[in-house]
Order: sequence, then C-alpha cells, then structure tokens
Amino acid sequence: MSNRGLVIEERSRDIGGFLVGRLLPFRKKRMVGPFIFIDHMGPSTISPDNPFEIGPHPHIGLSTLTYLLEGEIMHRDSVGSVQRITPNEVNWMSAGRGIVHSERIPEDLKESTYKLHGYQIWVAHPEDMEDSDPLFAHFAENELPQWSENGLVKRLVAGAAEGRISPVPVLSKLYMIDARAENDSVWDLSTFEGEKAICVVSGSVSVDDEVFTNGSLLVAKPGEICSVNVSKETHLLLFGGEPFPEERHIWWNFVSSKKDKIESAKENWKEGRFPQIPGESNPIPLPE
Repeated sequence: MSNRGLVIEERSRDIGGFLVGRLLPFRKKRMVGPFIFIDHMGPSTISPDNPFEIGPHPHIGLSTLTYLLEGEIMHRDSVGSVQRITPNEVNWMSAGRGIVHSERIPEDLKESTYKLHGYQIWVAHPEDMEDSDPLFAHFAENELPQWSENGLVKRLVAGAAEGRISPVPVLSKLYMIDARAENDSVWDLSTFEGEKAICVVSGSVSVDDEVFTNGSLLVAKPGEICSVNVSKETHLLLFGGEPFPEERHIWWNFVSSKKDKIESAKENWKEGRFPQIPGESNPIPLPE
C-alpha cells in the first residue's frame, strides 16, 4: 500500500484578470495543518499590456504569507505599511479582526516587462487569536535560517523545523521550508509533526516508486510520506503543522471558526466600515 497520501494538482483560477494555480482549498482536503489557502502565481510575464494590479481588499481571521521566486510586488495596507517584496523574502500580514491591503506593480516597473512567480499563502488564526490586532512584518532573505544537508539547500520560511526557528511571528505550530536539491537526495520527513504537504515547484520527487513533477501537491496525514526521493535541481516547498480542533469557514477573503463573523465582515466591507489604506481608492467590491 502506498504511503504517498493525497495528490492535488494545480487548478487554474482567474483572480481579477491574473491566472493562478489553486492548490488549497481542495474538495477532498480543505486545510493542511493551519494552512487554508495556497495560490501559485505564474510564472507570468508582467508588462504594460498585462499588469498586476490587485486593489484594496479586506481580510479577517488569517495571516497572508507572500513568497516570491521571481519579480517584485508593492504591498500597502491599512496599518500604514508600504513594502516592496522581492524574491526569497517573506511578507507576513496578520489580519486578526480586520485589515485591508493592495498588491500592485511598483511604480518604477510599470513601463517594464518582467517575470512574476511566487506563492500567496493564507494561514488561519487559532480561535483565540481571530480578533487580535492586525499587524505587518517583513523579513529579508538573510534574516531567514538557511542550511545545507544531504544534498539539499534549505531555507526556513516560517515556523520551526529541524532545530531552527524562523523570525516570522506565526500564531500556531507550523513550518514552511524552501528546499533545492543540488544532487539526487533523500529527505527524511519522519520528524515533522502534524499534517504535511510537499509542493513540487520544479523538477520531480518520488514516493514508493511513483514520480511527481511540478504542479503537484502531496498531502500526508501523520505517519504518511516518511521520506521522499528528490531529483537533482528539484525545487520544493514543504509546509504543515498541527490542525485546529475546530472547523474553519472560508468565504472570499474571510476566514473564521464562526460563520457569523464572516457574515459581519461581509456587511462591514459592503458598508465601508473596514479601515482604509492611506492614499488608496477604488476598493474591490464584495462579490455578489
């Protein structure tokens, strides 16, 4: 019997004219540990004829983790943050009871043509942190733990794993690791607790002699996928953690353990009661 767990393939989604590959949520698996939403952005060519502009929109009950592999994005939010995001950095925004942000092409790149490639990830808050104060944090590549082991070059993007701790202010037990194989390798995953998932960014891995290539997400319960064979020059993201005891509801950009909080957020956005981003206008309307 195979221990590879559930395999999810990217599904194309349009987010306001920009195509992404949706990995989570999935009909058979809504979350992996506290991770509730993952979009693979690109690789796409951004140009004056094909811009990347996501206007002001709200969030509650989750943290966003933006992780770029190529290109740049300008982040602005309602707590006053203005941050340019470049590859291998972490943009971490905790919505708590409510935050608004926008993601756009940096002004100095609006007439340029460049590649945009990365991941937009949402991490649900623990129930007792859903109404916390919103906050924003940014970490450069050199602030994240990095090490080499058994032919794999690793970066701890968030959480705690393999004896290391990322400075990203996560709110629950989780981990996310960027791993790149310099040689054919075997990655022992038996020490990772809770649920875990392996995202094949490029290259290939094999589990029980079954091969998986880019665009695949292998999701495992505790005890499944104890190790993976990683081909040379493969790029992986490993993430997971302890699942919450309560169900999480998700609607548009809102996440909560309680449906009435989502209904309240919908009404507050519709009526303009969320905080605003300094200097921004034309918020994205509530979906019908």
